[in-house]
Amino acid sequence: MSRVRVRFAPSPTGPLNVGGLRTALYDYLFAKKHGGDFILRIEDTDANREVPGTEDYILKALKWAGIEPDEGPGIGGNYGPYRQSDRKDLYLKYAEELIANGDAYYAFDSSDELTKLRESGIADGIPSVKYNFKTRMSMSNSLSLSEDEVLKLRERGQNVTIRLKMPENEVIGFSDEVRGDVSFNTNELDDKIIMKADGMPTYHLANIVDDHLMEISHVIRGEEWLSSTAHHLFMYRSLGWTPPKFAHLSLILKPVGKGKLSKRDSAAFGFPVFPLDWHDSDGNLQFPGFKENGYMPEALINFLAFLGWNPGTDQEIFSKEELIKEFSLTQLVKSGARFDIDKCKWFNQQYIMQSSDDNIMSLIKPSILQDYPDATDSFILSFIDLMKERVVTLSDFIPQGYFFFEEPKKYEEKMIRKKYKSENRDYFLKILDLFGNLEYPNAERTQEIIKSYVEENELGFGNILPILRIGITGTMKGPDLFGTMALLGKEVCKTRMNKALDHFDKVYEAKLNDA
Repeated sequence: MSRVRVRFAPSPTGPLNVGGLRTALYDYLFAKKHGGDFILRIEDTDANREVPGTEDYILKALKWAGIEPDEGPGIGGNYGPYRQSDRKDLYLKYAEELIANGDAYYAFDSSDELTKLRESGIADGIPSVKYNFKTRMSMSNSLSLSEDEVLKLRERGQNVTIRLKMPENEVIGFSDEVRGDVSFNTNELDDKIIMKADGMPTYHLANIVDDHLMEISHVIRGEEWLSSTAHHLFMYRSLGWTPPKFAHLSLILKPVGKGKLSKRDSAAFGFPVFPLDWHDSDGNLQFPGFKENGYMPEALINFLAFLGWNPGTDQEIFSKEELIKEFSLTQLVKSGARFDIDKCKWFNQQYIMQSSDDNIMSLIKPSILQDYPDATDSFILSFIDLMKERVVTLSDFIPQGYFFFEEPKKYEEKMIRKKYKSENRDYFLKILDLFGNLEYPNAERTQEIIKSYVEENELGFGNILPILRIGITGTMKGPDLFGTMALLGKEVCKTRMNKALDHFDKVYEAKLNDA
């Protein structure tokens, strides 16, 4: 195999979604597997649809995900420029070469003429009539007009486009790395525009020219481009170039399994479909991101790798290095992959549990200090150690463990009414005294003295420990009680429990009155 060079070529018409991120991931893994190059190319030929800030978003998203290009905008390389708008002057000569070869032609049709073509098809019961060998001679182009008319229209420079001249009754086939042998009958294909009236190429011309000049060896892209590959191969043949190998990826489907996952599904299903938050021009959050929702990039990448790839083993957790080692285009599947957010959460939970406390602190410390500026590094590390096996996302740490930083906002009243009795108040005060007498309280020693006291006095763990937990944290949910007490310390636990017991007594009295 010659040197592997792959490109990820998004259009800056909106933020990069998880479908695009998966394509970039597969490009990256394939390149690194074979010691090749991963190139980022911005295909900004459609200026009317370009959304400001998109290119910067794409670069930031790839960097956050750890999928960093070897060449691209702001990175450099020997095959630049890497924005198609900066390569505008390259494309016309290849379009003219296609014309000279008899495989393309000038077209001058107005929007009204194109509308009439579509309407004529509808009138004849053809819902999507094509501009092709059947209709091209009835349109305004260099095949149907005289040379003088063509010259005048070109000089006028209005509505001048260049279209491919797809042949009749020909089969164009190729071997796809994912789908095997694929073929298209040219009678079913249209004469696509390859140069627009504004002088910019369309995707079809620009991508094959750039892929050739950048020496791209493999094109890995979504299946929506499968039907256009015949047009691209036709141009490669006309220009005398060797085409790259193609791999067309399956769709990422909605959680319900029907239809392609879209940006609207973020609101419909309540989970992100973009790697980072995307804001509108006024700075308002338009679409939430996985990063800001507490997902680790390694977890998202691991999850996305499995949406279309099967390693052939039972292993599910793969580091990036392991993905590079194991990845193969032959293991990509043809069928669509359902986006299972619960599975994504499972991956995230596994990565949080396996991450070092120091790594997690680097990710959540800024948000902790926003609300709790006095929190020390040592306290945060101990907090993380207690919480990390209980959370699903990084965003869960504070909501589920806020009581480490402030007094409980409320108590679980149902459990208090069920378990608390005022006659047990002195037992709780004694437990606090025993805990307070520990010189260096830790989880093990705290557990030892409290459990010994409960057993010696035959109090029953089910009557004491739940109330102790609620008094200190406000909830039955949370990490190990004794580790929590040791981290909070003697004074905090004593203050909270005394305050809680006053409230519990009132609940107990109300319960008796209700009876």
